[in-house]
Amino acid sequence: MITSFLGGLLSFFHSQSIPKVEHRPNHTDNLQLQLISNRLFQEQSVEEIAKQVTVRILTDSGLGSGAIIARQGQTYTILTNHHVVTSSLNQAYTVLTDDGQRHQAQWLQSSQFGTLDVALLQFTSNNSYRVVKIGDSKQLSVGNLIYASGFPAWHFTREGNKITALEDTRHWGLRAFRFTKGRVGMLPEQALSGGYQIGYSNDVVEGMSGGPVFNEQAELIGINGMLKYPLQDTQAIVFVDGTAPSEQLFQQMETLSWAIPINEIHYQIETLNGESAVIENELLRE
Repeated sequence: MITSFLGGLLSFFHSQSIPKVEHRPNHTDNLQLQLISNRLFQEQSVEEIAKQVTVRILTDSGLGSGAIIARQGQTYTILTNHHVVTSSLNQAYTVLTDDGQRHQAQWLQSSQFGTLDVALLQFTSNNSYRVVKIGDSKQLSVGNLIYASGFPAWHFTREGNKITALEDTRHWGLRAFRFTKGRVGMLPEQALSGGYQIGYSNDVVEGMSGGPVFNEQAELIGINGMLKYPLQDTQAIVFVDGTAPSEQLFQQMETLSWAIPINEIHYQIETLNGESAVIENELLRE
């Protein structure tokens, strides 16, 4: 009886002196969760803005992308690649905006950008479209997170590493939109031919040329235009002074996509004539 009583008493005190341990998230856990949540929200916000300001450019013989950079009244100005507009044999351009509307656009050929692979298109519409905010590409550093968007010209069906089907996306409309995330991999002191000077890890494919590159604040800091592993091999990567990178440097550079910094385009904008001066307020604002 006494033994049973003492055993019960010990069991009681033991149960009272060792409380159940419940896992409660500490401050570090909460902070990490909040940072992850903020990052996801930020990426969603950048992607939403990218969808609104990225346009698809259709020509008689090619496909490209562009960014809405200015509006004056009912006239919208698009920044894209020079090689996108020159791919058209009859210089006819159809611009597809985020609402699914198609607009006939004109190439502002009088706008001179020196050797930069950029060009301007304009279209008019009674509809209201978002204009991208211009960032500062000089603030970029290797390792920075960046985003790129555009409309791939082809859709690949794969089984493992093997491509089993290839489909032209010309008739896909907005469904072809692609938004990619990556990091700045290289910022050479000297630009490549065409003005390309931002190397980044994002997967940019044919059809996304002319599309915007954004920083984490959804600001335009560059224009897509050069793909990874170019078909021309070493001849595709040449500096503006005509020299070629070393073999070791080339092997690093070919693994990156390349964009033209918005600041270089900004500099050329300052010399534009009156026909294109509509975009100066957007690109020259503080």
